[in-house]
Amino acid sequence: MSTFEFTILIAIGSLVAGMIGALTGLGGGVVIVPLLTLAFGVDIRYAIGASLVSVIATSSGAAAAYLKEGFSNMRVGMFLEIATTIGAITGAYLAASTPTSAIAIIFGVVLLYSAYSANKPPKDLLTDEPPDRYATLLKFDGSYPADGGEKSYRVRHVPAGFGLMYVAGVLSGLLGIGSGAVKVLAMDQAMRIPFKVSTTTSNFMIGVTAAASAGIYLHRGYIDPGIAMPVMLGVLAGALIGARILPGAKVRTLRLVFSVVIAALAFQMIFKGVKGSF
Repeated sequence: MSTFEFTILIAIGSLVAGMIGALTGLGGGVVIVPLLTLAFGVDIRYAIGASLVSVIATSSGAAAAYLKEGFSNMRVGMFLEIATTIGAITGAYLAASTPTSAIAIIFGVVLLYSAYSANKPPKDLLTDEPPDRYATLLKFDGSYPADGGEKSYRVRHVPAGFGLMYVAGVLSGLLGIGSGAVKVLAMDQAMRIPFKVSTTTSNFMIGVTAAASAGIYLHRGYIDPGIAMPVMLGVLAGALIGARILPGAKVRTLRLVFSVVIAALAFQMIFKGVKGSF
């Protein structure tokens, strides 16, 4: 395979990854790392470095569009980024001393959870519980565009969400993904934020989380411009397409297909990690 063909194929795969990442809020990294390591034989640490760059591109491409549409909750995102940034730096330092086979196995487990999370039906959870005192203090409650006009919501369980975000940050720094599955879980299930708001806020957050650990990977020489550039451009284009589709999209079929593909990649990553093939 020539360098040109290699670059074009990576860019095409990255475009699809970016679109799926923007639609689901999981980030394109869950596809990029397996794509580079399994299909193209790239060393997993360089794949993670390129994935972190792509995650920043995904966030940059989708977040602006979602913010303009009125979906993202900037107050929640900026607050929770404190936890994810600290976690991302922790994960990036752990990656240097963790064997690549162990990283592959951990990545496979996270992929399995991402497949499960992506296929869960979205829930817009509005309850009659009293307002959360932390959410009220920080003015987290908001609204988002819905059929028939703006729909309001209340944010719940802020401390639990903050703790889950630290875990998401560690996974991002260690595995080179946006760890959107954990972010969406924390906001949708723990904090009771409507699904579309959780997804769009996750897309905003994953870029900041990835940037916190990308600098460490760059310093260690794990970001190869020849790999990172086509990945970044492909994911950015895909993220912009996904951001245009999401507001009116019914993504149930896409989620099912995504879950099947991610689960297959997960089992292959775990199998190769156990065998020590990385």
